[in-house]
Amino acid sequence: MALHWLEAVLPLGIIAGMLCVMGNAQYYIHKAAHGRPKHIGNDLWDVAMERRDKKLVDQASAASN
Repeated sequence: MALHWLEAVLPLGIIAGMLCVMGNAQYYIHKAAHGRPKHIGNDLWDVAMERRDKKLVDQASAASN
């Protein structure tokens, strides 16, 4: 028979489905914990710049009040 590859479709679908479930679980857990989705490729430098920007904005708003 030429349809022997069909036997691999069910396990492949299960594996792909589990990968999707794990990825979506990480997304929703991070969103619930932090209130926003995780940025892809966000490293320590990006986090430090985000803190710096927030501090500068807070200082500017405090100085204008």
